[in-house]
Amino acid sequence: MIRQQLRAMLSQLPICRVTGYESGNGVNQELLGESLTRVRYTPLAFPADCVRERKNMVSVLITGTSKGIGLEAALAFARKGHKVYATMRNPARDTELAQRATAENLLITISAMDVDSDDSVKSSFAAIAKAGQPIDVLVNNAGIERAGSVEELPLAEFRAVMETNYFGVIRCVQAVARQMRERKSGCIINVSSVAGRLSSPPLSSYCASKWALEALTEGLAGEMNSFNVRVALIEPGIIDTAMAQRISVNERASPYLQGPRFAAMFQNSLKTPTQPSLVADKILEVAESRTSIIRHPVGPDAIPFLEWRRSMSDEEWAELNGADDETWNARMAEKFGG
Repeated sequence: MIRQQLRAMLSQLPICRVTGYESGNGVNQELLGESLTRVRYTPLAFPADCVRERKNMVSVLITGTSKGIGLEAALAFARKGHKVYATMRNPARDTELAQRATAENLLITISAMDVDSDDSVKSSFAAIAKAGQPIDVLVNNAGIERAGSVEELPLAEFRAVMETNYFGVIRCVQAVARQMRERKSGCIINVSSVAGRLSSPPLSSYCASKWALEALTEGLAGEMNSFNVRVALIEPGIIDTAMAQRISVNERASPYLQGPRFAAMFQNSLKTPTQPSLVADKILEVAESRTSIIRHPVGPDAIPFLEWRRSMSDEEWAELNGADDETWNARMAEKFGG
């Protein structure tokens, strides 16, 4: 009874913001469902000129918001007045988004969700549905990478990458597709990579997951088109994220040549870093623009990388990736300088 009364009271508040996390058992639990526990809210009162009209506000769910592109996307949508559901595996540990949302008085609900888990995804979306809030925009951003040759990288690592980057997206899409189809409204944005349109060792496992995501998204766009639901891909190049920083360090001894020189390529790119906010701005633009374009390369090197790949046959690409360091470095300098 108390829980129902509190939920009713919360529904009357114009907007709320995350202000922290409670460590006590049952203290200030989030009222929308068990998957959103430990988040504390405070009602806000904004001046009229700081609040968008409700009819223009959409609800957005973004996965993988603990850092990087997902974090910046959550902030970008909230700054434009949209209601953001930001999910991550461990909000109690990864508190940067909560701190920045609080500092800026942004309308962001942060909750724990693991896209690798059927139960976690179902309970998270069910909690939002229980609050009577349909998802207008789904941004599938959560992703991981593993580096290593096909011979050497354990099969479990290939499975882990596919579980998050591919099956995790399917779980989230299936959670919203029906309500978007029935409402004949919505937008699904999948964060891919230029690696979704080319493949280079030692990131074959990552590239394979992004190729799968691109194929899934293209098919999904065809399915949802007649129901007025837009589906899009964001294809960043090298962005200054934790993932790129990890790739830039090669500590694996291997008979294969590609690891050290791929790390060197990332190191060189990160000397003049492209910030995750650039990708976040593109995601926001796609969501708000009503564009029907499916693929959106982002970043100063994204289109050059794709054009470079298109300039070669499959056999020429394989030969280049298998070439010695001198040949590889010369071709990289010829195309990208440095």
